[in-house]
Amino acid sequence: MTPPPAQPKFPASFVWGASTAAYQIEGAAEEDGKGPSIWDTFVRRPGAVRDGHTGDVACDHYHRFPEDVALMRELGLDAYRFSLSWPRVLPTGEGKVEPRGLDFYDRLVDELLAAGVAPTPTLFHWDLPQALEDGGGWMARETAYRFGEYAAVVGERLGDRVRRWITLNEPFVHMSFGYGFGVHAPGRALLLDAVPAAHHQLLGHGLATAALRATAPGAEVLIANNCTPVRLRQDARAEADRAGAAAYDALHNRLFNDPVLTGSYPDLSAYGLVDPSWGGLVRDGDLEIIAAPLDGLGINYYNPTWITAPSSPEAGLPFDIVEPEEPYERTTFGWPVVPDGLTDLLVGLKARYGAALPPVWITENGCAAPAGLADRARIDYLAGHTGAVAEAMERGVDVRGYFTWSLLDNFEWAEGYHQRFGLVEVDFETQRRTPRASFDWYRELIAAQRARHRG
Repeated sequence: MTPPPAQPKFPASFVWGASTAAYQIEGAAEEDGKGPSIWDTFVRRPGAVRDGHTGDVACDHYHRFPEDVALMRELGLDAYRFSLSWPRVLPTGEGKVEPRGLDFYDRLVDELLAAGVAPTPTLFHWDLPQALEDGGGWMARETAYRFGEYAAVVGERLGDRVRRWITLNEPFVHMSFGYGFGVHAPGRALLLDAVPAAHHQLLGHGLATAALRATAPGAEVLIANNCTPVRLRQDARAEADRAGAAAYDALHNRLFNDPVLTGSYPDLSAYGLVDPSWGGLVRDGDLEIIAAPLDGLGINYYNPTWITAPSSPEAGLPFDIVEPEEPYERTTFGWPVVPDGLTDLLVGLKARYGAALPPVWITENGCAAPAGLADRARIDYLAGHTGAVAEAMERGVDVRGYFTWSLLDNFEWAEGYHQRFGLVEVDFETQRRTPRASFDWYRELIAAQRARHRG
């Protein structure tokens, strides 16, 4: 299988990768001294996860990682983005380090390097130690300081071999789904009162950035933000609709991009946050910590969001999320497939932030597709979205790499094992791994790009 003839040429230095996350693939939920995370707790809440699925075993990557790294070598990856399990390293989130947890990541990093794959760890992909949640979680300022200490622990152990780090994964999603609506762990439905979880995650990002640079000299540090281009329907052009779109953009995109890139929060007056200190939540010096210069901005993209003015004054939010008019193809998750949305997003970031925008990395992009090995829908998705990245680069956006989501089928949060994102099919009863047609397509894409530069 070969890439479409129109597949654009990427620079020789462009990094091709794939992504996973600890709770979604590792399993070994109670092995080798690992403490419970908020997801270990949440999955046991009746009705929280479809069909009562848990990540107790998941892909059993904790024991099978050599097999998975061999798949990465076969795929020809330049880099692998994975996350560290905070409670595997620090079972209560602070204090005593669990050496067996660090030993696991030591072995994984060495296995990756031996395969010629650059390890790209994310410090936090939503599996907060339950002990810290019991003390307030990300609603508590102290959690940010514990995160900085955790970053120092792993930086000291792995920083001699890991060049590129990611602090947080999708702080917007963790704030909104975990603390705002309660559909993800820790399952707290605070609505707009969840905003402190945004500030404390970002403060933790800044403290972790400083810790990594102190313990791993020369390290490159990124944050991975889930961003969405905000669109209006053709029948929604009134000023109120545009105001709704601006309010949603401020909450989803700018709340997490502006502070790290410009050192200030966006206007959140549409949500009643008029005081720039958010009632004393934002303290003197916080924004300077948050805005420590980044070596790159990670962007996770799945689809645009269509917005109108709220249909009812009692809605509680200054916008409504609506369906697009266009008959887009849909993933099995129901998400519209809109490759040009990724181009629009990247070009829009460059227009908004200008020289303040560091190099961009696509740290997640992929789709849930029907089970089976002949996954034409995923191939079409990847072809469209890698083409969209190339288009953005032609329009002046400095994109350095692309990580598809995901290497393996995995535990897909509240959906359990019902959504299949993997280039590799996983039989969760036998743990057998079987590469799909999209695995072959991606391998051929990477090989073709390299061959073009050799030629």
